Amino acid sequence: MKRVLINECKAVFPALSRNESLSRSMAAAFALQCDPTVEETAAVKTAVSEAVTNAIVHGYRDSEGFVEMNMKLYDNGLLYIQIKDKGRGIDDIKAAMEPMFTTAPAAEERSGLGFTVMQSFMDKVKVRSSAGRGTTVTLEKRIGGKPLDKR
Repeated sequence: MKRVLINECKAVFPALSRNESLSRSMAAAFALQCDPTVEETAAVKTAVSEAVTNAIVHGYRDSEGFVEMNMKLYDNGLLYIQIKDKGRGIDDIKAAMEPMFTTAPAAEERSGLGFTVMQSFMDKVKVRSSAGRGTTVTLEKRIGGKPLDKR
């Protein structure tokens, strides 16, 4: 059965820490179309927060840039969120997906749990990256609220 796209939204914002809360709020507001539970809303907000924070803190460690967030909603309640940066990229995605892995300097207090947190809250997490070219994190979650139509 083919999915039908109900709605989509794209946002581009500077890779600044203060915009992490903006991205979290945008994702939660977009997900409201599915009539999510409080738990589903919190899961989406947490996963988006982790993905955007990774883009800002690791992707653009010593540089400036932009984060792009694409959100799509399908008729079956599938929420699709893609977070992209054009920063440093990830040399070894498999290692980066391991709990406690971090590229942050020792002086910074980073837990290395970002991808683990995303995986625990979303149905699917996909990471594509190229060193020096950026990273794309795709998050998917089926929201169990009301049926959706194209109106």
